[in-house]
Amino acid sequence: MTQPTPRTRVARIPDRGHYDAATIYAILDAAHLCHVGFALPQEDGAPPPPPQPFVTPTLFGRDGDQVYFHGSAASRMLRHAAGGFPVCLEVTIEDAIVLARSAFHHSMNYRSVVVLGTAELVTETAQKLRALEIIAENVVPGRWADVRAPYEQELKATSVLRLPLNEASAKIRTGPPKDEEEDYSLPIWAGILPLRQTAGELQPDPRLTPGIEIPEYLRKLSIG
Repeated sequence: MTQPTPRTRVARIPDRGHYDAATIYAILDAAHLCHVGFALPQEDGAPPPPPQPFVTPTLFGRDGDQVYFHGSAASRMLRHAAGGFPVCLEVTIEDAIVLARSAFHHSMNYRSVVVLGTAELVTETAQKLRALEIIAENVVPGRWADVRAPYEQELKATSVLRLPLNEASAKIRTGPPKDEEEDYSLPIWAGILPLRQTAGELQPDPRLTPGIEIPEYLRKLSIG
């Protein structure tokens, strides 16, 4: 993990910025879904306007100082990222709605990470399988050992990219609303509404073979 760069240093409310590996890793490890932003370059000879930006959601997983994300080999986002073009990977975890006395000061408590860089296509079969395992285990720990491994054709149809965490930053907001001093006496309820994502009751596939028990790792997730 490097020091903050001009691109990753938090400019808006800078005291919410965090650049240490432990904070960034913890936020990434608590999330399942990331959004990858990219801008398609203009075709040769194309006139303005400038490149069109896109943002695509995808599952991901962290391994040390790098993250893996994947999708269809036909994906425009993955083909673009694998071509050496820069990408921006972002995750946000919502922790609470912040209810202020004024409309202007309503906010959210959140934890977020932004990663900038150039992703590398993972091509070696063993590394690709390992990356897919990391992604799967980030979503449901214990699942990879319980399912059928990908067929060769399925691996060919899947692209996996590796993005180093060399240029990354976190931004975190916590605490109550911050109203104007004169507004604290207004007869308006203010505070926070905590948000929590929880697993619901497991719903078996209608075509599930009778007699198959729920794995313990899933039972624990559902109970938790």
